[in-house]
Amino acid sequence: MVSDRALDVLRVIVQDFIHSSEPVASKAIAERPGFGVSAATIRNDMALLEEEELITAPHTSAGRIPTDKGYRVFVDQLSQLRPLSVAQRTAISRFLDNSADLDDMLDRSVKLLAQLTQQVALIQYPTFGSGRVRHVELLMVSTTRLMVVLITDSGRVDQSVVDLPEAIDEAVTGELRASLNSALDQVALEDATTALHALIDSVSPERRGVMSALVDALSRTLDAHRTTRLVMAGASNLVKTEADFPHSVYPVLEAIEEQVTVLKIFSEMAADGVDVRTRIGREMRDPLAETSLVSSTYQAGAEESGSLGVLGPTRMDYSTNMEAVRAVAKYLSRVLTPPTGEDQ
Repeated sequence: MVSDRALDVLRVIVQDFIHSSEPVASKAIAERPGFGVSAATIRNDMALLEEEELITAPHTSAGRIPTDKGYRVFVDQLSQLRPLSVAQRTAISRFLDNSADLDDMLDRSVKLLAQLTQQVALIQYPTFGSGRVRHVELLMVSTTRLMVVLITDSGRVDQSVVDLPEAIDEAVTGELRASLNSALDQVALEDATTALHALIDSVSPERRGVMSALVDALSRTLDAHRTTRLVMAGASNLVKTEADFPHSVYPVLEAIEEQVTVLKIFSEMAADGVDVRTRIGREMRDPLAETSLVSSTYQAGAEESGSLGVLGPTRMDYSTNMEAVRAVAKYLSRVLTPPTGEDQ
């Protein structure tokens, strides 16, 4: 059983090591205000912490550093997070309020999160299984090319350019637009492909070739909605901390770019059901076992959600990073989840 004073010693070791990356000695802790005990007493506390595998000696010096288990105890003992400053919160709102659509908002959010934390920031696109089509827009590029824009009820905008099998004019474009929106308005995304293919047979024979081309393009867009993917920013932040990775930082970068491992971890962490979650060191999957991940979940509609977080070395500022992740998640949820009738 670790005493309260020993936990205070652990807290100081974690905080000082995060700040300096140097092992922390008993003398330095004893000289800090608030302890009021000798360096010998601190050494006894450190010995107990070492027995509990919460700290370790990296070499023969008198200093100690936290273990993964020590970081875990420290994070679990955090009574409060370090709040973002008013200036930081204002910057979040001002920067993200200018977003044009969902893609732009997630891109801005991940860059902002990387800047706030100086870690790799990751945002998962929300799952749209129960999302709905809000509108389909057709814009003429030429008589044989149309830009097709799909807008969902969460604000996501996808666009593609379609080459048509024959020339059309604005009047025909208007007819096609009306047919698409009549068939798809408020249709669940998971049902939209079926509704699209049924639409081909409902138009006049002379329009079926053009409609087929549009249906193919929209079907590909809908398939992309079902593909989970990540937006990433701040990879250079990880490279700057290369000294924190005894083996190599490059397998970590490769795992992030491949996305599969991170997406699995996001999914597992989302099931924990808490506001802000952490995985530390060996709690992560290889090759991420020398990293920590702080994550939260944001809402993008009544039932759609995604995960976001920051990943970096275990020697990270957990308090600040947890609060930054929480703040951006709350902002995204507020903007991407329209108010219900009761809230209006």
